[in-house]
Amino acid sequence: MPDYEKLQAKALPFLTKASQISGPFITTFLLIHLAAPVSANLGGSSASTSTMLLGREYYQTAIGEPLLLLAPLGVHMIAGPLRRYLSPPGKPPRPWTHLLSLTGYSSLLFFFPIHYGTHRSYPAYETPSIDSVGPSELSYEFVKTGLKTWPIRSWLLYGGLILGVTLHMADGIGIIWNNLVKHDQSYRSKSQSRRTKQALALLGVALPVLSGIYFLSQESFMTFPSMIARYKAAFLESYVYQL
Repeated sequence: MPDYEKLQAKALPFLTKASQISGPFITTFLLIHLAAPVSANLGGSSASTSTMLLGREYYQTAIGEPLLLLAPLGVHMIAGPLRRYLSPPGKPPRPWTHLLSLTGYSSLLFFFPIHYGTHRSYPAYETPSIDSVGPSELSYEFVKTGLKTWPIRSWLLYGGLILGVTLHMADGIGIIWNNLVKHDQSYRSKSQSRRTKQALALLGVALPVLSGIYFLSQESFMTFPSMIARYKAAFLESYVYQL
C-alpha cells in the first residue's frame, strides 16, 4: 500500500472520531450561549444580560474557554476540511450540497468570523473611540445597538448564523447518534428522521432565539449615549458594518 494510502487509512477514522467527540462540547456551549437571547422573550435585555453572565461562569474562564470551547471548536473546524482533503478522489465524506456541509462551511467561513470579531475581539480594542469595552460593560445593549443601527445586516447575520448552526447541530447529532447505535434504517426512514430533527431544532432552538432577538430590537436603549457610541465604534471595526 502506498504511503499516502496508509496515511488516509489511519487519518480518516481518527478525524471522524475527533469531529464527533468535539461536537457535543460545542453543542453544550451553543445551548448555554443561546439561552441568553431566548430569555429576552420573558424579560427583555435585562434577562438576557443576566443569563449571559451566568453562562460565562461555564465557558468564559481562564481554563473553561480554552478547554470547553476553543479547543473543541478548533478540532471540529480542522477535522472536517482535512477529512475532505484526505478522502479518495470522487469519494468525499459527503457532497458540498449536503445540508451538513453547507451549514458547516457557511457558518465557519462567513458568519462565525464576523460574529466573533464584532462581539468579542473588536470591543476589546483600546482605541479612543472604543476604549476597551470590558466584559461587565458588554451587555445585551450591545446587541440592541447593532439591531437598531444596522437592522437589515444585523438580522441577516444573526439569522444566518442561528439557522446555520441550528441545522448543522441537528444533522450532526443525528449522524453521531446513528453511528453510535448502528441503526439499520431504510433511506426513507433516515430521510424522515432527519427532517424531524431539523424541524424540532428550528422550532425548539432557532425560533425562540430569533423571537428573543426581535423583542430586543423593539426595546428602547437602557444605557448611556456615550456607551452606545463605543458600541457603534466596535461594530464599525468590521468591514461588514462599514459598507
